Amino acid sequence: MKIALKLELEEAKLMIDAAKKKSEEIHVFETIAIVDDGGNLIALERMNEARITGPEISIAKAYTAAGHKRSTHLFNKEPNGPALPGNEAFGIQQMLPGKFAIFVGGFPIVVNGEVIGGIGVSGGNGEQDTAVGTAALTALQEHLAGKGFEVITAADIKK
Repeated sequence: MKIALKLELEEAKLMIDAAKKKSEEIHVFETIAIVDDGGNLIALERMNEARITGPEISIAKAYTAAGHKRSTHLFNKEPNGPALPGNEAFGIQQMLPGKFAIFVGGFPIVVNGEVIGGIGVSGGNGEQDTAVGTAALTALQEHLAGKGFEVITAADIKK
């Protein structure tokens, strides 16, 4: 048996608030999705003026990051990204059409070495989506500081 940490709505809202704050600082309209360790949506927010495609894309990024326990951009990162042509997972996004994203903006939420969920960010360029996603992870880290929890806040996460 294993005792597992569970991401709850309080933490998801805190992360979304931090993501929105960063989005406003860098002048980009984002959609932010937070999922649990099973890829189930906990919270979603689409900022005013964000693209209408943002909800589906951000959910797919969060789902992929949580389910595959890695930042989504790592699938296509040179030279050994598994989804690059000729590599072992080329075409993996076709397995779950519309649910599996292999581009920047999805990050697993890792607490005490365990993936407890994912965050997906859609609306900016890769650099902006990364800044927003890592700001959300940093907010969770700060929220849990002193409570015995270690949160990974780096952009390149692979468990």
